[in-house]
Amino acid sequence: MRILLLIFACTSMLLLSGCWDRTELNDIALIRGIGLDKKKDNVIEVTVEIAIPAAQLSQESSGGGGGGGGSTMIRTGKGVTIAEALEDLKEKIPRKVFWGHSEVIVIGEKLAKEGIRDQIDFFIRYSEPRLRAYVFVAKGSAKDVLVLHPPLEKNSSEVLRELAVSKILMHVTLIELLQMLKKDAAALPMIDRLPAEKGQDSLQTIAYINRTAVFKQDKMVGSLNDEVTRGVLWIRNEIEDANITVNPKEANGYISMHIIQAYTKLNPKIKDGKLEMTVKAVMEAEVILNESSLKLENPENGKVLQRAVDKKIKARLTKTIDQVQKEMKIDIFGFANAFEQKYPHKWNEMKDDWKELFPEVEVTFDIEAHILRTGMGSAQQ
Repeated sequence: MRILLLIFACTSMLLLSGCWDRTELNDIALIRGIGLDKKKDNVIEVTVEIAIPAAQLSQESSGGGGGGGGSTMIRTGKGVTIAEALEDLKEKIPRKVFWGHSEVIVIGEKLAKEGIRDQIDFFIRYSEPRLRAYVFVAKGSAKDVLVLHPPLEKNSSEVLRELAVSKILMHVTLIELLQMLKKDAAALPMIDRLPAEKGQDSLQTIAYINRTAVFKQDKMVGSLNDEVTRGVLWIRNEIEDANITVNPKEANGYISMHIIQAYTKLNPKIKDGKLEMTVKAVMEAEVILNESSLKLENPENGKVLQRAVDKKIKARLTKTIDQVQKEMKIDIFGFANAFEQKYPHKWNEMKDDWKELFPEVEVTFDIEAHILRTGMGSAQQ
């Protein structure tokens, strides 16, 4: 009996060994955002935004949700490669670096223009950073974005994450960027610093998305404004939260609509050796503002509005095609994928010549706009 009790006691001691190898929160540095910049002599500068748990807990316990940059700190490291820069960075952080909470990666404009493949390759091979982190290109320096003190959110990384989640303009994750680079054409949201309010510190502001950076292979070759960016989102079937305003020639004023749902399908065709692409765009919307004299409760006027919307969408998509396909000659629309899926055998014959074939694809549009709701009434006399 005593032997059985002794065995039971020893077994219990093993089970009660506790969390002897656990890592305490106060022993790790939680990386929220990462900035990559190219400096002189081909030096890579890595800037990280590190969460300060004590500051965050203090804000939450006091009921404060404000920003001001008080819940994070900034550290930088430099090296001839990103791996060497991270080693330099670790020397300046007295804790074990934890990448599991990293939400954003910001690439400086200079680095983007010189090529980002090596840096993206590192993040894919290195197992710790999140593949679902959102990627941005900064106008100027990536570090200048992360050091900002946002007045609303807790830190700059949170601001950028919220902008990406809103899907108002372009939003791309690390794994999506890798897939685009395999096709030698990519597009990333481009951010700039919003000027601080008068009387505020110059850092008391946020970054915001205002353009799209376009990459040929892994080098940034240009950018698109917000209007053309929305055209790209239409063609890529990624348009979501957006409004559209028209001024029908039959009306005296503007009418604005909110897009409830939008769907785009690419229909490729090879006819007599020529490549054709029909962009089928269907939209459902509701009127949110009518400044015109048009009485929308009249079915005939509803048709007038629908034709005006069709024309507006077609004009925007045409402008997008002209700038991206005809001028930049870079397939960020996914035309290659559409031809590959429909004509897999013929695609094998033409894929090596796609850079020359893409600008020659004849693009047509098939637009369907459905106005589901025109509102309960009007404040117009």
